[in-house]
Amino acid sequence: MRLLLVEDDDRVAAAVSALLGKHGFDVRHARSGEEAIQALLPDGGPSFDCVLLDLGLPDQDGFEVCSRIRRRTATPVIMVTARADVRSRIHGLNLGADDYIVKPYDTGELIARIHAVSRRLPLSPAGLAPPAPGPGGAPATGVQSSESAGQRTRLLLGPIAIELPSRRVTVDGDPIVLTRKEFDLLALLAGRPGVVFRREQIISEVWRTAWEGTGRTLEVHVASLRSKLRTPAMIETVRGVGYRLVVPSAG
Repeated sequence: MRLLLVEDDDRVAAAVSALLGKHGFDVRHARSGEEAIQALLPDGGPSFDCVLLDLGLPDQDGFEVCSRIRRRTATPVIMVTARADVRSRIHGLNLGADDYIVKPYDTGELIARIHAVSRRLPLSPAGLAPPAPGPGGAPATGVQSSESAGQRTRLLLGPIAIELPSRRVTVDGDPIVLTRKEFDLLALLAGRPGVVFRREQIISEVWRTAWEGTGRTLEVHVASLRSKLRTPAMIETVRGVGYRLVVPSAG
């Protein structure tokens, strides 16, 4: 199995790599978040079976790195960190980490967790579940996307068009102005139409925090989006859970 070890401490990385190597793992070391992202790009070299991600990186926080990884690939991610508080664990898992292990750890447990997450099937090569298929295997009614190498750049959902690279949104051809968080929220929901996103997951993805007080802010942003999109029913509240985007059927 090929592992990507993201760790800024060379001594720790050397020790972990040697130990895992004795158990048959092929370990590549990345010293920063950006180096890890580059290694996981399609042209960055051989693919990996699992990422071991430290949170205390020199160039960016490990939570941000996890979020970037999850937007690009379904490769399992295990956060390996000294942060033992429950809030950090919840935040990491909500961002898409497959597991979370606290230093110091037992080597046997780490290896077992690596094998456990590697047995899980990914959603798709891009790490995102595709829209539910319609009749004949076509995308669900009203949902279209422009894709290149598994990365969607444009989403068409009924009257709404979302240009992901330029962060532009139009409704029936008319441009609408969204705040940065409103766009991030819409892009998250629109990326998987019909899928229910938990409130905690949305807060972690969009606001990059696990602070429960952000819940009211989420409600305000949802209300604003409903008004600007001119189709309030498209963002459906799932009582006690969260929200999902519902695409109106054609005709």
